[in-house]
Amino acid sequence: MKIAIAQLNYHIGNFEQNTTKIIATIGRAKAEGAELVVFTELSVTGYYPHDLLERKEFIEQSYSALDRIASHCKGIAAIVGGPSINPEPRGKKLFNSAFFMYDGAIQHVVNKSLLPTYDIFDEYRHFEPNRSFKVFDFGGKKIAITICEDLWDEQETQNEFGREKLYRLSPLKELSALNPDLVINISASPFSYNQENWRKNILIKNAIKYSLPILYVNQVGAQTELIFDGGSVFISKEGAILEELNYFEEDYRILDTETSVSNLQPESGTIEKIYRALVLGIRDYFTKMGFRTATLGLSGGIDSALVLVLAVEALGKENVRVLLMPSRYSSDHSVNDALQLARNLEVQYEIIPIQEMVASFEQSLSGIFTNLKNDVTEENIQARTRGILLMAISNKFGNILLNTTNKSECAVGYGTLYGDMNGGLSVLGDVYKTDIFRMANWINRDREIIPVNTILKPPSAELRPDQKDSDSLPDYDILDQILFNYIELNHSPEEIVARGFDELTVLRTVRMVNMNEYKRFQAPPILRISSKAFGFGRRMPLVAYYP
Repeated sequence: MKIAIAQLNYHIGNFEQNTTKIIATIGRAKAEGAELVVFTELSVTGYYPHDLLERKEFIEQSYSALDRIASHCKGIAAIVGGPSINPEPRGKKLFNSAFFMYDGAIQHVVNKSLLPTYDIFDEYRHFEPNRSFKVFDFGGKKIAITICEDLWDEQETQNEFGREKLYRLSPLKELSALNPDLVINISASPFSYNQENWRKNILIKNAIKYSLPILYVNQVGAQTELIFDGGSVFISKEGAILEELNYFEEDYRILDTETSVSNLQPESGTIEKIYRALVLGIRDYFTKMGFRTATLGLSGGIDSALVLVLAVEALGKENVRVLLMPSRYSSDHSVNDALQLARNLEVQYEIIPIQEMVASFEQSLSGIFTNLKNDVTEENIQARTRGILLMAISNKFGNILLNTTNKSECAVGYGTLYGDMNGGLSVLGDVYKTDIFRMANWINRDREIIPVNTILKPPSAELRPDQKDSDSLPDYDILDQILFNYIELNHSPEEIVARGFDELTVLRTVRMVNMNEYKRFQAPPILRISSKAFGFGRRMPLVAYYP
């Protein structure tokens, strides 16, 4: 069978754009001799619509779009993802469904069984799980359709506390008993660098386990913080990957299930994948929100340098402007490094020294602060002065402010609310400092783009004389390992100490993480590139007792 794989980038709620894109692809596939074209999970609405699914007009628009798409399925079939209404009076009002379209109409509707409720997912809030299974004939083959998690098929899994076994419905087991010739999975599986091989391994394992070829079609593109990496694959019943589509970009390919031969993407490193994910995240956030230009504060430090490189890659140098705001504590080399980077990337820049403004604030507060020593208050005045200037540029010129705080800083609260935590989008909020150094070196792999001194010098906020991050924080090599164990792996402090880390350092780090949830709650949305980012995927109480 000739099947067209449509790995497309959708816009949540933009039914006209999504529908037009789907119909155009159906026409292309038909013209190129495909018998079936496969789109992704909730393709007609975009993934994930959240509480838009509770609005009557949203569902009506979705059904109207599906009918319009079906009318173009003449001489070709299509599988399209979208919500469907649950006809039963009990349970949730909707299903997460795959619509099989042929002869100008919807012929079959298949509903998702395993609804994820972990991390950034909350599908059971809106959808009823499927409990019945079927295959159907098309093109001389029995076809089974599954939706995302239905293909993971982990029948027996440890629960997160490790106390007991959990047994759950196994869609693939149920479907395999119906003897299908092909399993088609439509998916919206987001990228996470520390689980990048897990998904592919699950697909291979289940193809071998059930001796079934699997076509997995994944969404691509970014929806606020979620970044979908594509990488759709066709796997033989022996577990061999025969077709693999591009990552982090739209792609389209026609495969012949009988004659397909190995056609794989070249393997790239983790840092390159993170880089491409962040570029896609920035670009789609701006494009889908109707924004065009960006600004950020360029300090001469590695975080703002990396954000500038990413922004220029995503938006073009002509759409990015930066502001250099040196204080009396800014070193000459930091200013020079920032200038050199701006010139290397050919972006517009301005320099506004902040010392007079900071002195004015300090003078205005001097009566209230009489006989009190300088402390973090004066440091924060500098950060907030910069925040005011950046927001002024943003307001006056319509430039969206990009936040430059990294995950290490965000985790321990090493940032100033309404200062360096300002922004419309947090670019590095899910990237640890040690990975930022790795990415900067990767960027410089062919030529020096980020000044070498920016990479080599000790990290500093430069808010007091000779300040270094290590004055307040453990070395990043240690800090990031502790944070990864606590945040991504969900290990307890005792478990982290048992792995060989200093107990006092671990307890201090964990306390900083726990006590700064209120800051993260007020941070801009963070581009998610790991399995556990701050934001939707980590919902911690602001007011809680953390011993």
